[in-house]
Amino acid sequence: MKKLLRMLAAALAPLFLLSGCQAVASDTSTLQSRKAVSSSPAVSQSSSLQTATADKQNASVWFFDVGQGDSELVRLPDGKNVLIDAGTAESGSHLVKLLKGMNISKLDIVIATHPHADHIGGMQKVIQNFKIGSYYMPRIANKDVPTSHLYTSLLKTIQKKKVSVSEAKAGITILKGSGEQIQLMAPLPVAHEGLNNYSAVAMVTIGQKKFLFTGDAEKESENDMLKSKADLHADVLKCGHHGSKTSTTTAFLKAVSPSAAIISCGRGNDYGFPAMQTLSHLKNDNVKIYRTDEQKTICAHTDGKTITFETGLTSATAS
Repeated sequence: MKKLLRMLAAALAPLFLLSGCQAVASDTSTLQSRKAVSSSPAVSQSSSLQTATADKQNASVWFFDVGQGDSELVRLPDGKNVLIDAGTAESGSHLVKLLKGMNISKLDIVIATHPHADHIGGMQKVIQNFKIGSYYMPRIANKDVPTSHLYTSLLKTIQKKKVSVSEAKAGITILKGSGEQIQLMAPLPVAHEGLNNYSAVAMVTIGQKKFLFTGDAEKESENDMLKSKADLHADVLKCGHHGSKTSTTTAFLKAVSPSAAIISCGRGNDYGFPAMQTLSHLKNDNVKIYRTDEQKTICAHTDGKTITFETGLTSATAS
């Protein structure tokens, strides 16, 4: 197994060096700034497949309910689609169905934040079913590289489909358009124990609005980002590690200063996510909280000036 991993890693190494949903919404709300209330019109109570695929002026950011896992999709006005993680193996086929239902045939950018099964479990099915433009994943220390069948199968599929792979690391810009940009804020070149703190952290800028996706980044990675002096402010924060107490520290939350936070976790999960400590930090800072375990798939619509949320959308789970 380890020999196979070394062979696959060697095959992918040169690549590193070279380089909505159908259903009726149950609730809508407009993001309120701490300084001013948004004046954008509310989203229609009924979210159809047509409105999800035909909006050429606004962007939409989807936080899929994949159970105890993570998967997000950014749909840009120019038609580009960016997928961040792909949930669990159990949710993979459901995620593919949702994406196809949105008339998506190509994912221009895919970011696999880190190789834990609840983030890349559905990735093999995604790669098998869609054209992939660019695929980003962090370089992991040899001692931490997974040896699971899921991970080795994914690497073989990437190689078989000849997917263009690049290293996800802090300081690179992976998309830059007229009004949109995606920058990676982490991982920084610091050794960590375990995989969570190797998570690729992406700042997505759409007009005047920013969304920060943190994968499973914990306080060690958060501290690295704070020390880097990077501008971490974002209007919407996807909380790290499913709202665990190991992430979303008060110092990091102060730097991000979001108006809304998304927590992606499974209903009745065995880990007690989200942690009461994390919820308290967010509530104390008057951050509006959205949770996939309570509100299913969540969509943020933005014209680059205001953000409106839609909840209760179709889940990428069997239940």
